[in-house]
Amino acid sequence: MTEEKDSGFTIKDKRSFDEHGNPVQSAPSETKKTATEDIKTAQEQASNRQNTLPLEINFASFVLSLSSSALYHFGEIPDPITNKMQRNIIMAKQTIDILGMLKEKTAGNLAKEEEALLSNLLYDLRMRYVRETEKDRIAP
Repeated sequence: MTEEKDSGFTIKDKRSFDEHGNPVQSAPSETKKTATEDIKTAQEQASNRQNTLPLEINFASFVLSLSSSALYHFGEIPDPITNKMQRNIIMAKQTIDILGMLKEKTAGNLAKEEEALLSNLLYDLRMRYVRETEKDRIAP
């Protein structure tokens, strides 16, 4: 049995996020982004690809899709059809809980970047939820 020293394979890193879990546009960014900034970056990438190919479905795009749903329910991004802002805290919490369940069920099975993305998004969304529920308690 002989071993070949050159197998002819080339490995290329095609991940769409950097070591911090942030989506990559042309070069990795060293600054920490919020969930809203991550969503806007993903939306810009999606609109740039709209006329060519659909957004690649991977773990990062799936998690960003769920977090954009939560932001929509917080009333931070408009409805894509009506362009109106709507607020539904119960639905935002449900989406956050889904992301939390996803984190729990995938523990130990994610790349470091995917785990960081999910953790950062969850932290940001949970803090937004706390702020939003505090606003509701203070409001008359």
